[in-house]
Amino acid sequence: MSVASVDRLLVVMAKAPRAGHAKTRLAAAGFTDDQVLALYRSLMEDTLDLAASLEQVHVALMCPSGDAAAIADWLGRELDIIEQPGAGLADALEATFGLFASRQASRVIALNGDSPHLPAAVLVRAFDALGAHDLVVGPTADGGYYLVGARGPHPGLFERSALGTGRALDDLLARAREHGLRVASTDAWYDVDVGHDVERLEAELANGSVVAPRTHSLLVTWRGR
Repeated sequence: MSVASVDRLLVVMAKAPRAGHAKTRLAAAGFTDDQVLALYRSLMEDTLDLAASLEQVHVALMCPSGDAAAIADWLGRELDIIEQPGAGLADALEATFGLFASRQASRVIALNGDSPHLPAAVLVRAFDALGAHDLVVGPTADGGYYLVGARGPHPGLFERSALGTGRALDDLLARAREHGLRVASTDAWYDVDVGHDVERLEAELANGSVVAPRTHSLLVTWRGR
């Protein structure tokens, strides 16, 4: 299925699994490099399974320059992997909407790779929201967002964003107002950035309130040691 042939495109933000490159905040919580990378791989693989479960949605990965070959070798599956121009998440998001809109996908959502426990229905509703809105965001409790979607490119939307801080969502919404965009919000959720997030996810996977099979298996293995 070509990108140009679909209306709905889900772009997962990805990095090559290298120490000091992915999920770096977990190292500060006492996780070893091997644990950080194992968790990152599990989260990403579960996220891609979640993405693949959506009907009539093309899935692609956006990654930093130089990461595509390592990601392809790691995942070993047929994927549309694009290396971003520039550096950092703001450039990745700008590139996501600019590049894929040029390929005629009219509803594009960028999703982080560390919320595989997100119900698929939330992503469906986010795509649906773009039928009547210019932008859709999925807020997190820490002031950020786990997804952002748009119906077209909006240059400069992420230019002043405080990505990675508690001001990220407010900054994005302020920029959206400046652009005159109609914004919808989907369900509040959380991503896995720090030790507390891992503990919360482990508890929810154990009681069955969320699903992420590879991540669950890894955390069970750690708990059994």
